[in-house]
Amino acid sequence: MTAKRLLDLSLVLPGLVLLAPVLLAVALAVRLRLGSGVFFRQERPGLYGKPFVILKFRTMLPGDGPDAQRLTPFGRFLRASSLDELPELLNVLAGDMSLVGPRPLLMQYLPRYTPKQARRHEVLPGITGWAQVNGRNALTWDQKFALDVWYVDNRSLALDLAILWRTLRAVVRRQGISAAGEATMPEFMGTSPEGACPGPKFLGSAPVEGRQEPEFVGAPPAEGRQDRGQATD
Repeated sequence: MTAKRLLDLSLVLPGLVLLAPVLLAVALAVRLRLGSGVFFRQERPGLYGKPFVILKFRTMLPGDGPDAQRLTPFGRFLRASSLDELPELLNVLAGDMSLVGPRPLLMQYLPRYTPKQARRHEVLPGITGWAQVNGRNALTWDQKFALDVWYVDNRSLALDLAILWRTLRAVVRRQGISAAGEATMPEFMGTSPEGACPGPKFLGSAPVEGRQEPEFVGAPPAEGRQDRGQATD
Protein backbone atom coordinates (compact mmCIF):
# COMPACT_ATOMS: atom_id res chain seq x y z
CA MET A 1 0.00 0.00 0.00
CA THR A 2 1.44 3.35 -1.03
CA ALA A 3 1.77 6.41 1.19
CA LYS A 4 -0.79 8.21 -0.99
CA ARG A 5 -3.32 5.40 -0.50
CA LEU A 6 -2.69 5.49 3.26
CA LEU A 7 -3.36 9.24 3.25
CA ASP A 8 -6.61 8.71 1.32
CA LEU A 9 -7.87 6.03 3.71
CA SER A 10 -6.79 7.91 6.84
CA LEU A 11 -8.95 10.85 5.76
CA VAL A 12 -11.83 9.10 3.98
CA LEU A 13 -12.73 6.50 6.62
CA PRO A 14 -13.27 8.97 9.48
CA GLY A 15 -14.65 11.49 7.00
CA LEU A 16 -17.45 9.15 5.93
CA VAL A 17 -18.39 8.57 9.57
CA LEU A 18 -18.39 12.29 10.43
CA LEU A 19 -20.18 13.28 7.24
CA ALA A 20 -22.83 10.54 7.37
CA PRO A 21 -25.54 12.93 8.70
CA VAL A 22 -24.66 15.44 5.95
CA LEU A 23 -24.81 12.74 3.27
CA LEU A 24 -28.23 11.61 4.49
CA ALA A 25 -29.54 15.17 4.68
CA VAL A 26 -28.35 16.04 1.17
CA ALA A 27 -29.76 12.78 -0.21
CA LEU A 28 -33.16 13.57 1.30
CA ALA A 29 -33.05 17.14 -0.02
CA VAL A 30 -32.19 15.93 -3.53
CA ARG A 31 -35.08 13.45 -3.41
CA LEU A 32 -37.53 16.17 -2.33
CA ARG A 33 -36.26 18.92 -4.66
CA LEU A 34 -35.24 17.01 -7.80
CA GLY A 35 -37.29 13.83 -7.65
CA SER A 36 -36.34 10.16 -7.54
CA GLY A 37 -32.85 9.07 -8.37
CA VAL A 38 -30.67 10.69 -5.74
CA PHE A 39 -27.34 9.75 -7.32
CA PHE A 40 -25.83 10.61 -10.66
CA ARG A 41 -23.85 7.64 -12.01
CA GLN A 42 -21.67 7.76 -15.08
CA GLU A 43 -18.75 5.81 -16.51
CA ARG A 44 -15.53 7.81 -16.39
CA PRO A 45 -11.90 7.01 -17.29
CA GLY A 46 -9.68 6.19 -14.32
CA LEU A 47 -6.03 5.20 -14.05
CA TYR A 48 -4.61 4.63 -17.56
CA GLY A 49 -8.11 5.19 -18.95
CA LYS A 50 -9.70 2.15 -17.27
CA PRO A 51 -13.45 2.87 -16.87
CA PHE A 52 -15.15 3.11 -13.50
CA VAL A 53 -18.55 4.43 -12.36
CA ILE A 54 -18.42 7.79 -10.61
CA LEU A 55 -20.99 8.73 -7.97
CA LYS A 56 -22.35 12.23 -7.35
CA PHE A 57 -25.51 13.77 -6.01
CA ARG A 58 -27.83 14.92 -8.79
CA THR A 59 -27.94 18.67 -9.38
CA MET A 60 -30.21 18.85 -12.46
CA LEU A 61 -33.82 18.14 -13.26
CA PRO A 62 -34.39 15.18 -15.59
CA GLY A 63 -34.97 15.89 -19.26
CA ASP A 64 -33.22 16.90 -22.46
CA GLY A 65 -33.32 20.68 -22.14
CA PRO A 66 -30.30 23.01 -21.95
CA ASP A 67 -28.12 22.68 -18.86
CA ALA A 68 -28.91 26.25 -17.77
CA GLN A 69 -32.64 25.43 -17.66
CA ARG A 70 -32.24 22.09 -15.89
CA LEU A 71 -29.80 23.37 -13.27
CA THR A 72 -31.99 24.64 -10.44
CA PRO A 73 -30.98 27.14 -7.71
CA PHE A 74 -30.76 24.17 -5.35
CA GLY A 75 -28.44 22.39 -7.79
CA ARG A 76 -26.29 25.52 -8.07
CA PHE A 77 -26.01 25.58 -4.28
CA LEU A 78 -24.90 21.94 -4.22
CA ARG A 79 -22.20 22.70 -6.79
CA ALA A 80 -21.07 25.95 -5.21
CA SER A 81 -20.68 24.20 -1.85
CA SER A 82 -19.24 21.04 -3.51
CA LEU A 83 -21.79 18.95 -1.62
CA ASP A 84 -22.61 17.16 -4.88
CA GLU A 85 -19.09 15.68 -4.81
CA LEU A 86 -19.41 13.97 -1.41
CA PRO A 87 -20.47 10.53 -2.76
CA GLU A 88 -17.11 10.37 -4.56
CA LEU A 89 -15.62 9.53 -1.16
CA LEU A 90 -17.01 6.04 -1.85
CA ASN A 91 -15.05 5.98 -5.12
CA VAL A 92 -11.91 6.82 -3.15
CA LEU A 93 -12.69 4.08 -0.63
CA ALA A 94 -13.06 1.60 -3.50
CA GLY A 95 -9.69 2.62 -4.93
CA ASP A 96 -11.06 4.00 -8.20
CA MET A 97 -10.16 7.57 -7.24
CA SER A 98 -7.87 9.47 -4.91
CA LEU A 99 -8.63 12.56 -2.87
CA VAL A 100 -6.18 14.50 -5.08
CA GLY A 101 -5.60 14.03 -8.80
CA PRO A 102 -6.85 15.23 -12.19
CA ARG A 103 -10.64 15.28 -12.39
CA PRO A 104 -12.19 12.30 -14.25
CA LEU A 105 -13.90 13.63 -17.37
CA LEU A 106 -15.90 11.90 -20.12
CA MET A 107 -14.93 8.64 -21.80
CA GLN A 108 -15.35 10.17 -25.25
CA TYR A 109 -12.64 12.73 -24.48
CA LEU A 110 -9.92 10.05 -24.49
CA PRO A 111 -9.24 10.02 -28.26
CA ARG A 112 -9.41 13.84 -28.34
CA TYR A 113 -6.41 14.43 -26.09
CA THR A 114 -2.98 15.31 -27.41
CA PRO A 115 -0.31 12.81 -26.27
CA LYS A 116 0.81 15.25 -23.58
CA GLN A 117 -2.74 15.89 -22.33
CA ALA A 118 -3.34 12.13 -22.13
CA ARG A 119 -0.62 11.90 -19.47
CA ARG A 120 -3.20 13.17 -16.96
CA HIS A 121 -4.33 9.52 -16.79
CA GLU A 122 -0.97 8.30 -15.47
CA VAL A 123 -2.33 8.80 -11.93
CA LEU A 124 -5.65 8.07 -10.24
CA PRO A 125 -8.30 10.74 -10.84
CA GLY A 126 -9.16 12.87 -7.84
CA ILE A 127 -12.02 14.64 -6.12
CA THR A 128 -9.89 17.77 -6.21
CA GLY A 129 -6.68 18.62 -7.99
CA TRP A 130 -4.09 21.21 -8.98
CA ALA A 131 -6.40 22.64 -11.65
CA GLN A 132 -9.30 22.89 -9.19
CA VAL A 133 -7.33 25.09 -6.78
CA ASN A 134 -5.99 27.24 -9.62
CA GLY A 135 -9.23 28.30 -11.26
CA ARG A 136 -11.44 25.20 -11.60
CA ASN A 137 -14.07 25.75 -14.36
CA ALA A 138 -12.98 29.37 -14.88
CA LEU A 139 -9.97 27.94 -16.77
CA THR A 140 -9.87 26.90 -20.41
CA TRP A 141 -9.50 23.21 -21.21
CA ASP A 142 -5.89 23.68 -22.33
CA GLN A 143 -5.05 25.47 -19.08
CA LYS A 144 -6.67 22.73 -17.00
CA PHE A 145 -4.85 19.96 -18.84
CA ALA A 146 -1.50 21.76 -18.52
CA LEU A 147 -2.03 21.99 -14.76
CA ASP A 148 -3.04 18.31 -14.62
CA VAL A 149 0.17 17.24 -16.36
CA TRP A 150 2.20 19.52 -14.08
CA TYR A 151 0.68 17.67 -11.12
CA VAL A 152 1.57 14.29 -12.63
CA ASP A 153 5.21 15.37 -12.95
CA ASN A 154 5.44 17.01 -9.51
CA ARG A 155 3.13 14.97 -7.29
CA SER A 156 4.04 14.38 -3.66
CA LEU A 157 2.30 13.98 -0.32
CA ALA A 158 3.25 17.53 0.62
CA LEU A 159 1.65 18.82 -2.58
CA ASP A 160 -1.49 16.75 -1.95
CA LEU A 161 -1.85 18.22 1.54
CA ALA A 162 -1.38 21.73 0.17
CA ILE A 163 -4.05 21.09 -2.50
CA LEU A 164 -6.50 19.77 0.11
CA TRP A 165 -5.99 22.89 2.23
CA ARG A 166 -6.42 25.20 -0.77
CA THR A 167 -9.54 23.23 -1.77
CA LEU A 168 -11.18 24.03 1.55
CA ARG A 169 -10.47 27.72 1.01
CA ALA A 170 -11.77 27.62 -2.58
CA VAL A 171 -14.99 25.90 -1.50
CA VAL A 172 -15.60 28.52 1.20
CA ARG A 173 -15.04 31.30 -1.34
CA ARG A 174 -17.02 29.43 -4.04
CA GLN A 175 -14.43 30.18 -6.71
CA GLY A 176 -14.50 28.97 -10.33
CA ILE A 177 -17.77 27.05 -10.18
CA SER A 178 -18.75 27.73 -13.81
CA ALA A 179 -17.07 28.79 -17.01
CA ALA A 180 -17.82 32.33 -18.15
CA GLY A 181 -21.24 32.44 -19.83
CA GLU A 182 -21.90 28.75 -19.16
CA ALA A 183 -23.84 26.80 -16.55
CA THR A 184 -21.05 24.23 -16.73
CA MET A 185 -17.85 23.68 -18.71
CA PRO A 186 -18.46 23.46 -22.48
CA GLU A 187 -17.72 20.12 -24.10
CA PHE A 188 -14.06 19.46 -24.91
CA MET A 189 -13.79 18.91 -28.66
CA GLY A 190 -10.01 18.56 -28.86
CA THR A 191 -7.06 20.90 -29.03
CA SER A 192 -6.23 22.57 -32.34
CA PRO A 193 -2.78 21.79 -33.80
CA GLU A 194 -1.74 25.39 -33.03
CA GLY A 195 -2.56 24.90 -29.34
CA ALA A 196 -1.26 21.37 -29.01
CA CYS A 197 1.79 20.83 -26.84
CA PRO A 198 4.32 18.34 -28.22
CA GLY A 199 4.98 15.42 -25.94
CA PRO A 200 5.74 11.69 -25.95
CA LYS A 201 2.99 9.42 -27.20
CA PHE A 202 1.01 7.87 -24.37
CA LEU A 203 -0.20 4.84 -26.32
CA GLY A 204 2.41 2.72 -28.01
CA SER A 205 5.44 4.59 -26.65
CA ALA A 206 8.45 2.77 -25.29
CA PRO A 207 8.09 2.09 -21.55
CA VAL A 208 10.18 4.06 -19.11
CA GLU A 209 13.23 2.02 -18.14
CA GLY A 210 12.60 0.02 -15.01
CA ARG A 211 8.85 0.60 -14.99
CA GLN A 212 5.99 -1.34 -16.55
CA GLU A 213 2.80 0.57 -17.28
CA PRO A 214 -0.63 -0.71 -18.36
CA GLU A 215 -1.85 0.24 -21.81
CA PHE A 216 -3.88 3.45 -22.04
CA VAL A 217 -7.46 2.44 -22.92
CA GLY A 218 -9.13 4.69 -25.46
CA ALA A 219 -12.85 4.80 -26.09
CA PRO A 220 -15.08 5.86 -28.98
CA PRO A 221 -17.68 8.57 -28.40
CA ALA A 222 -20.54 7.24 -26.28
CA GLU A 223 -23.82 6.63 -28.06
CA GLY A 224 -26.70 8.84 -27.11
CA ARG A 225 -26.78 12.03 -25.12
CA GLN A 226 -24.56 12.56 -22.09
CA ASP A 227 -25.68 14.67 -19.17
CA ARG A 228 -23.19 17.38 -20.01
CA GLY A 229 -23.94 19.46 -16.97
CA GLN A 230 -22.89 16.74 -14.51
CA ALA A 231 -20.15 15.42 -16.72
CA THR A 232 -17.79 18.36 -17.04
CA ASP A 233 -16.34 19.53 -13.75
